[in-house]
Amino acid sequence: ERGRLGFQVWLKNGIVLSRLVNSLYPDGSKPIKIPDTPPTMVFKQMEQIAQFLKAAEDYGVIKTDMFQTVDLFEAKDMAAVQRTLMALGSLAVTKNDGNYHGDPNWFMKKAQEHKREFTESQLKEGKNIIGLQMGTNKGASQAGMSYGRPRQIIS
Repeated sequence: ERGRLGFQVWLKNGIVLSRLVNSLYPDGSKPIKIPDTPPTMVFKQMEQIAQFLKAAEDYGVIKTDMFQTVDLFEAKDMAAVQRTLMALGSLAVTKNDGNYHGDPNWFMKKAQEHKREFTESQLKEGKNIIGLQMGTNKGASQAGMSYGRPRQIIS
């Protein structure tokens, strides 16, 4: 079923979420055990969602990107559920470990560290350069600048 409620019903028992996070791990190291039959009892469904959230956090999704179990189970904040799934997808694309098999254009790649190494001579050369933010503005000033009409004094 299309729409917000169809999305919630599809994810509510936690099985789809568990399969999703398990697909990001190599065979033999799946973090979530998926039952043979989908759980029908409420607390078992909520437990399955909680296992997904724990596995997503272990994968690297930060706590602030995670939804609460009730956000999904009671459809309180489906946007939070989508944000968690987007964060998980972005992390999977960024890791690029070969376990993500979807279209990498669906998710933004997270920024990665680009460490640079400088030699001592390069560092010394940098000390001789005076940047514009270090005290020169090439004679620019605010003299002659006016904003709007001058103040009208009427007596």
